[in-house]
Amino acid sequence: MSSGKILLGVLAGLAAGAMLGILFAPDKGSETRKKIVEKGEDYVEGIQQKLNDMLDDITKKMDATKVKAERMAADVKAKAEGVAADVKGKAEEVKARI
Repeated sequence: MSSGKILLGVLAGLAAGAMLGILFAPDKGSETRKKIVEKGEDYVEGIQQKLNDMLDDITKKMDATKVKAERMAADVKAKAEGVAADVKGKAEEVKARI
């Protein structure tokens, strides 16, 4: 998650720098506001794409973890059934001796 924080920090710095550059440019106020809106929309789209990529990555990792957990659960169940069968067999041997 630290890479996500770094990415957001870099994007925020870029956005702030772009805004300052636009504000200090010698354009009319209406042109400056238009540029600010356009740049803001560009940055929002970029951030949305990065967040979607991060969510896709997290979803893939969660799915892989789910598959791994299901396999582990099946292994544990099989081992438990094996132990139960061994215990039952031993119990029948002891019962037969009595």
